[in-house]
Amino acid sequence: MWYVYILRSKRDGMLYTGYTENLEQRLREHNNGWVSSTAKRKPLVLIRSEEYSSKETASVREKFLK
Repeated sequence: MWYVYILRSKRDGMLYTGYTENLEQRLREHNNGWVSSTAKRKPLVLIRSEEYSSKETASVREKFLK
């Protein structure tokens, strides 16, 4: 399964949208500062996730949301 997710920064309220095959791991990476685009905006909270059967479908949805 693939997941499209939206995070909200508790620091500045900004949103981040991404997609991944392992949602729990990806959230840890964001909150540990290992993702350069969100490292200075942590902590981040998951506000929405959607599940898709293919990477291609998840990618299309992520681009639509961005």
